[in-house]
Amino acid sequence: MESEFAMCFEELGMPLALAGLVSSVLLIAAFALALLRIVKGPTAFDRVVALDLIGGICLCIIVMFAIQFEQPVLLDAAFAIAIVSFIGTVAFARYLGKGGEQ
Repeated sequence: MESEFAMCFEELGMPLALAGLVSSVLLIAAFALALLRIVKGPTAFDRVVALDLIGGICLCIIVMFAIQFEQPVLLDAAFAIAIVSFIGTVAFARYLGKGGEQ
């Protein structure tokens, strides 16, 4: 019996459904590893990079939903998240570069 998650991608055709399923699993694994780096990161710089990675992963998930549900408005949300994530990373890096958290 197939899971509902796998059936979500079936409408796209077999190759694209398989790609969607594999990429979903890999994105979840990357998200978990980035969360682990945020918790265990030895330095603040590691935590900032992991937080930026989580922003990128969320961006990929939103784009996958936009493709699956044929909602191009979600791409606008993904673009906004990309801009905010980039600005936040630059702000954190400048703060830490000036000796914010030692």
